[in-house]
Formats: sequence, C-alpha cells, structure tokens
Amino acid sequence: MKHAEPKRPPVKLAADDYEQLRQQVLRRDNWRCQNCGRQQNLEVHHKKMRSQGGNDSDVNLITLCHSCHANEHD
Repeated sequence: MKHAEPKRPPVKLAADDYEQLRQQVLRRDNWRCQNCGRQQNLEVHHKKMRSQGGNDSDVNLITLCHSCHANEHD
C-alpha cells in the first residue's frame, strides 16, 4: 500500500518579489488583457492556482482584466 505524502502549503513569494513579478508579467503581456484586449483594470491571474499545485512563475501567470479574471473564477 502506498502512503500519501502530507499536503504541503503552497509556496508564496514575498510581497515585494511578487510585485516585481506582477509588473514583469504586465509588461510581457503589453498591458493588455490576454482574453479580450482591454487595457484597464488589469490583474494577474494564476493559470493553475497555488492551492492546486501552481506556482508564482511567469509561465503560470497571465494578464486579465477584472471582468475576464472574474469569469475565470466562476
């Protein structure tokens, strides 16, 4: 019988480090929602949530406007 590894809490960057990464993602995505193209009310979204094993890497982050981000979580 296999034993399950205990679930580890997601690793979270320090606030300053995350803000730098967030700004990097916004620049990479040309300050546009990658779903609808809007340039206002931008947020950075985790494609795979930390609670599901996702991480704070640029390949796991995408720029979305508030509306598209809300739709992702519905």
